[in-house]
Amino acid sequence: MDLKPSASQTQPLIEDQDQSLIQYSEEEGSSIVSSSGSSNLVPIMMRDNSEETSVSRRVSISPEAVIANSTKEHYVTKGFTPPDGGFWAWLVLIASFLTNGIIFGTINSFGVIFVYLCEQYHDDKAAATKASLVGSVAVGATFFLSPVSGILADQFGIRKTAFFGGFVAFLGMLLSSFFVNHIDILYLTYGVMFGGGSSLCYTPSLVILGHYFKRRMGVVNGLVTAGSSLFTVMMPYILEGLLSSWGLVNCFRFLAFLTFFLMLAALTFAPLMPPLPVDDSQTCVAKIVNVHNWKNPKYVIWALAVPCALFGYFVPYVHIVKYVKDILPEKNGSSLVMCIGVTSGLGRIVFGRIADLPGVNRIFLQQISFVCIGICTMLLTAAPYFAPYTFEAMIAFALVMGVFDGCFITMFGPIAFDICGPVGASQAIGFILGMCSFPLTIGPPVAGMLYDYLGNYTVAFLAAGCPPIIGSLVMCAIHYARGTRTPSDQHSSDEEDNLNGDVSQNLLSHSQENGSNSKNDPGSGARTGLTNTVTATTFLAPEETNGVIKGN
Repeated sequence: MDLKPSASQTQPLIEDQDQSLIQYSEEEGSSIVSSSGSSNLVPIMMRDNSEETSVSRRVSISPEAVIANSTKEHYVTKGFTPPDGGFWAWLVLIASFLTNGIIFGTINSFGVIFVYLCEQYHDDKAAATKASLVGSVAVGATFFLSPVSGILADQFGIRKTAFFGGFVAFLGMLLSSFFVNHIDILYLTYGVMFGGGSSLCYTPSLVILGHYFKRRMGVVNGLVTAGSSLFTVMMPYILEGLLSSWGLVNCFRFLAFLTFFLMLAALTFAPLMPPLPVDDSQTCVAKIVNVHNWKNPKYVIWALAVPCALFGYFVPYVHIVKYVKDILPEKNGSSLVMCIGVTSGLGRIVFGRIADLPGVNRIFLQQISFVCIGICTMLLTAAPYFAPYTFEAMIAFALVMGVFDGCFITMFGPIAFDICGPVGASQAIGFILGMCSFPLTIGPPVAGMLYDYLGNYTVAFLAAGCPPIIGSLVMCAIHYARGTRTPSDQHSSDEEDNLNGDVSQNLLSHSQENGSNSKNDPGSGARTGLTNTVTATTFLAPEETNGVIKGN
């Protein structure tokens, strides 16, 4: 029996007071339009089990009906599926790779510039403290403005936010080349401007990945964050050559040229996920800040534990070059930074693949990485006891530290998506990085103060190794916390049932009204059969354009 109605037989099953229509068609490519000529309908796949037939049909319902049965988070994310590949997806991955590489390759290699700044201000007894503060302010600004970056990305768009950040970072680095003899101004140009601009690029470079990838999220995050490792391997040697041949001024100008590419990378960050509908009933704060994240105990614990763990994280990157120069003047401490960068890149790719395996606990992986980073930082002070293999021991510790550094970094994005979902991920990453700004900024200067006071790095490195271990212990509470589901998960089953029930009930009620006319309408049998047993299986998320919601 052919249940496919002819064009003349295809009539609306339901017509409400607002002239919103529900129509059906079996043709995949058919355009379903209401009687008013509007295509403002959202497709829903329906199943017809009437009599002895089972036919899949495409039915459309007005977006207003969908919104009435769905929260905005569920409405946007439920039907959105990242492409998990394609030319533009891989182009975005490369751009994010370069963004991470340029930002953290520069930041992680500050130890080389630090040595030259100390020599330039060698008459100042607090030279190490002041010089380390330049790099620390840059790191602090990069993370401190991450919440702002997440909010701006939600309000104005990922691409605009990243492009503006790239411009500010470029301008800050260029201005730094004119003020190398004024360390107070470097706090503003290199620290605040370069660091703050980098922040506006970094958070969007992670968030945009969720628009293009889902199944491969762990591997993709590993590849992207490996960019910082690759650049960290190369940058110390490049900066050493530039500083010895051209000096600080031209070194900063080269870095400004490199930073310019952040703006070019930002141009590829075209978002795919439809924007959230505006809810006028929300408070001003709720419209700007994703309050669902802060109602989630798991996220709150994670957001407190990670900053606690990072008080000593950046200390080796800033001070390890000078540490080697103090105890082994004939050795090149930059090679240790390179070792950390090489194995960190490998760790990001390997642990990114591991994180995608079923049953793997990503939070536990990050805990293990914190413990190992802390232990390796403290073991650097034990290297002299391995004489005559002191430098070899330091290389071994740096290699192990790099592997677990890669694990820690790679888990950031996937854990945020796991705990807060795709809607909350942007601000989840932004706020936790913002909370990390204080410990990352304070750690290196405190280590510099201890060095200025004690004359060696033993106490500084031992103290820097404790916070990661403490942070890992705090994260144990996440496994016992009763976390709330993400908004998209929280309402999915109930609201789908409500939506299905509403659609089915309306279809049935209207079919009964039309039942009396079945004898006079040859097409009514096919249409009424559709309403006997109907199940909605999925719907496609519409897009919002200038406040008007349109079907895909």
